[in-house]
Amino acid sequence: MRQGIALTVEVADRARLEAIVADCNRPHKHVWRARIILLTAAGVGTTGIECQTGKDKTCVWRWQERFMLEGVDGLLRDKTRPSGKSPLATTMIERVVALTGHDPPVRQRTGPRRRWQGRSASASARCNEFGEPMACSPIACTCSSSRTIPPLPPSCATSSASTSTRRPTPSCCRSTRSRKFQALDRTQPGLPIKKGRCQTMTHDYKRHGTTTLFAALNVLEGKVIGRCMQRHRHQEFIRFLNAIEAEVPAGKLVHVILDNYATHKHSEVRAWLKRHPRFFFHFTPTSSSWLNAVEGYFAKLTRSRLKRGVFRSIVDLQATINRFLAETNHQPKPFVWTADPDKIIAAVDRGRQVLDSIH
Repeated sequence: MRQGIALTVEVADRARLEAIVADCNRPHKHVWRARIILLTAAGVGTTGIECQTGKDKTCVWRWQERFMLEGVDGLLRDKTRPSGKSPLATTMIERVVALTGHDPPVRQRTGPRRRWQGRSASASARCNEFGEPMACSPIACTCSSSRTIPPLPPSCATSSASTSTRRPTPSCCRSTRSRKFQALDRTQPGLPIKKGRCQTMTHDYKRHGTTTLFAALNVLEGKVIGRCMQRHRHQEFIRFLNAIEAEVPAGKLVHVILDNYATHKHSEVRAWLKRHPRFFFHFTPTSSSWLNAVEGYFAKLTRSRLKRGVFRSIVDLQATINRFLAETNHQPKPFVWTADPDKIIAAVDRGRQVLDSIH
C-alpha cells in the first residue's frame, strides 16, 4: 500500500468480502477486487498482492482507494466511461430518417433497389463537409429507434371478384373448410416447463403423415361438424356433405360458405347439389378466404392443441382433433366478427384505386 493511505475493514465488510470470494456465481472481477482488500487488511504488501492476484500495482492502488471512499459497494460497480464516438447530431438523425422514408435511388448499372440496406444508406448519407459516408452502426441504431425501416413489409391483395356486403338470411348457415394437419414427432423428448424456463423441444422432427380435417361451423350457434379423412378429393367432400345432411334437421335450408377450390366445383359435387335442393353454395371471392368464419376455428385448434404438440401417429393426431371437436360442441361459442366492414371495404377501394393508377 502506498504511504499515507490507511485501510480499515470492519467486521460486516469483511463478511461481505469473504462471501464474494466464496461465491462461484460472482463475476471474476468482483472476486479479485475483494481479494485485494482482504489481503490488504491481512497486512500483505503491494508486491505480495500483485503475485497472488496477478494485477499490477496501479490496479491494486486504484481499488484500495475505491474501497476507502465508497466501501464494498464501490468494488461491485464500474465507473461510467464516455463513448468512443460522439453521438449523432439532431440534424444528421433527421437527414437519415428523411432519407430512408423514401424508396432507394436507382443505380445505372444495377437498376432500382427494393429496400434500403445499411451500406447503401450510409453511402447516401454524408456526415461531414468532406463527404465521407456514415458508418452502418449509427444508421441501424437511428432507424431502429425511430422505427423507420420495418422488418417485414405487410402484404396486401385485392380480389378481382365482386364482393357483396349483404349476408344471407338462411335457416342454417355453415362455414365449410378443409385443412391438412401433420402428425409431427420430435427426435428427443422435450424438457417440461419450470420456473424461469419455458418448455423446450428439439428443432428437428419426425413426420408420420397428414390428415385432412373437414369442418362445417354453424355461425349462429358455434357448433362444428368435423370429419378427419385421409385425402381431400371430391369423393371425401361428398362424404362430408352427406354427414352435414344427416345432422342438420330436415326442412331447413343450408347455406354453405366455402372457398373457390376445384374439389368444391367438381361435376359429381354439382350433381349432388341437384339431388339436394336445400343446399346452396356461396363461394368466397378470390384471395378472400379469411372471410370464412371457420378459419378462426382452425386457428384456435392450432394454437390450443396442435402447436408444439407431439404426435407419434396419425391416430394420435386424429384423436386430439376429435377431442377438441367434442369439447367445442359441448360448450359452443360463436365467433363474433369485431371488424368494421365499412372500414375494410374502404381500404379495399383505396387499394384498387392505387393499383389502377399504377397500371
